[in-house]
Amino acid sequence: MSGMTHVLVVDDEPAIVEIVRDYLADAGYRVSTARSGDEALRQVRSIIPDLVVLDLGLPGVDGLDVAREIRRTSPVPIIMLTARSDEADRVAGLELGADDYVVKPFSPRELLARVRAVLRRGQSEPSAHHSVGDLAINEAERVVVVAGAVADLTATEFDLLAYMAGSPGRVFTRAQLLETIHGVMIDSGERAIDAHIKNLRRKIEDDPHRPRRLLTVHGVGYRLVAP
Repeated sequence: MSGMTHVLVVDDEPAIVEIVRDYLADAGYRVSTARSGDEALRQVRSIIPDLVVLDLGLPGVDGLDVAREIRRTSPVPIIMLTARSDEADRVAGLELGADDYVVKPFSPRELLARVRAVLRRGQSEPSAHHSVGDLAINEAERVVVVAGAVADLTATEFDLLAYMAGSPGRVFTRAQLLETIHGVMIDSGERAIDAHIKNLRRKIEDDPHRPRRLLTVHGVGYRLVAP
């Protein structure tokens, strides 16, 4: 049991918790559950899960606050559960460092596909090393060094940056970047990529508002260059 991938499912709707728990357990994951933000934070500290499935519409401490607190101390992958009308919350969650989101109502199969895709990002062991100016990426150790300092990236941010670093100067569309980081073709919306890029710029740029490494190509997408 201790060697199984451990997923924490956080939602205040018992029916959703039961369905997600059973589906993930049948797929071979160890599953813990929480019904509130406070309980979720206690569980994250105590069980140290490999991934968190987090509903944003929680009572008390809401999902955005939970994601913010988790990101203060942990890079654990987070998949958000959101209502269809809550685009602003989805973008806010991604900007806080969440890796992906699923819109309610959702199919357990879709959620499982996203769980597998997010977890795969931290399990590959490629041997490539990339250097783009003063940016160095070691894919085997999943370490990024910027101007001599280690950057603390989430799994999604690392894979996005490593993919672009493989072809410095190339312009990548948002659709290409979405497909790459998910590993499966899932429509998460192009604003998800914009949120991840915004987070990356905070971590690899001297001035995120005037980027020199990760540049926007208006109307197309992004490219990574030596400053």
